[in-house]
Amino acid sequence: MPVLGSSGLPVFPLALGTNTFRWTASTEESYRILDAFVAAGGTFIDTADVYSIWAPGSSGGDAETVIGEWLDAGGDRDKVTIATKVSGHPAYPGLKVGNIAAAIEQSLKRLRTDYVDVYYAHMDDADTPLEETVAAFDDLVRRGVVRHVGLSNYDAARVQEWIDVARGIGAALPVTLQPHYNLLHRADFEQKLRLVAERNDLGVVPYQGLAGGFLTGKYLSAADAEGAQRGPMLGGYLTEPGFAVARELRAVAGELGTTPATVALAWLRAQPTVVAPIASVSTAGQLDALLAAATLDLSPDQLARLTAASDRYAATRAAA
Repeated sequence: MPVLGSSGLPVFPLALGTNTFRWTASTEESYRILDAFVAAGGTFIDTADVYSIWAPGSSGGDAETVIGEWLDAGGDRDKVTIATKVSGHPAYPGLKVGNIAAAIEQSLKRLRTDYVDVYYAHMDDADTPLEETVAAFDDLVRRGVVRHVGLSNYDAARVQEWIDVARGIGAALPVTLQPHYNLLHRADFEQKLRLVAERNDLGVVPYQGLAGGFLTGKYLSAADAEGAQRGPMLGGYLTEPGFAVARELRAVAGELGTTPATVALAWLRAQPTVVAPIASVSTAGQLDALLAAATLDLSPDQLARLTAASDRYAATRAAA
């Protein structure tokens, strides 16, 4: 298995996203998803204290609660790597030291564990000095309730600033970076963030690997997205150049006897610094396509064709 940046922590090359838990996946189906993922060899589970607050009636913390209940019912804590996040929950917004200390305690209670393997700063908090935030995360590592530090949704300059502050005060360094990155959303990561990841040995765990479901290949026209729960997430993908990427995914999938989703995640896994793309499902039956990406190696020609289609999409977006 690949190692997560400088952590020495081996992780399965696909992370199970849990943002669907108690949203598009019921509690019972969420248990089945976790069972099936682990039974197939999966180990890396990604969550956040805010998931899934967008679901009707949710106040956040649902996904962590589901994972904790699953662990309590027989899931083997020692065989899974759990990553969660802080700063997005409405009860614990931002990254002040008191907020971080309170939020991790609530996450641990919901997860029914005494530590998390990776704790992400979910998004930047420009109103809190980085020295305060970095020291707060370091305290969690020293206490043993967090094993490794990660950063999510930070721009390149702030990632480097965090690392410089941590080095300056002798604090735990981040080992992983979680950016928005997929075949249709590349520039933000590739132009600056990847250089920071390479320079600082950060293992990249990208989210939105399937572009809100667009890269599963089921959307070949704008009409296909009408009424879909994820429809609002598809945004600018619903263009002819976007559909051309979907058609290329289908073509490569046809050559390999697999699915477009598998190919999209395999393309992502093949990119420099990427350790494990994150992908989520609403039913256990959808897992096979994602798990297959963990072992699928695309040919240089297939990678080039997909990248070329993506480049054409990017060019039209830049010209718009």
